[in-house]
Amino acid sequence: MRWRRSGKAAIKSNSDLSAYIDEASEIEGKYTFSGTVMLNGKLTGEIFSNDTLIIGEKGVVNAAIHAGIVLVSGEVRGNILGTERVELRGSARVYGDVEAPVVVVEEGVLFEGHCRMTRGRPEGVSGDPPPQRDLSIVSAKR
Repeated sequence: MRWRRSGKAAIKSNSDLSAYIDEASEIEGKYTFSGTVMLNGKLTGEIFSNDTLIIGEKGVVNAAIHAGIVLVSGEVRGNILGTERVELRGSARVYGDVEAPVVVVEEGVLFEGHCRMTRGRPEGVSGDPPPQRDLSIVSAKR
């Protein structure tokens, strides 16, 4: 398998993972991490990271997820917020809302929720919303 991150190195194998949570594991509470985590176990609570979360086919997550990149092949019950991208892959089952600048939903995914594609915010920009344009005024060339 190969996943690419724009402007960053590709994840090539399990040796590139910071952590692997296997199917015999159950975690309850708030889980934070750096790097890339592959989750094939059960997690209930909250997940927070600025990096990559991969939920494998056997992963079952009952949590609010906030991460840079979220790749889902298993089951998620809760909202997913990706600051870079969210991918729902073929066997994924997602019951909750998904929000990210890039959202990919493959054929075969079960998705019950709302999807919102947000504009990525450039670094160094304040939290102020962009100025609204008056769309009722259209300029015409003469």
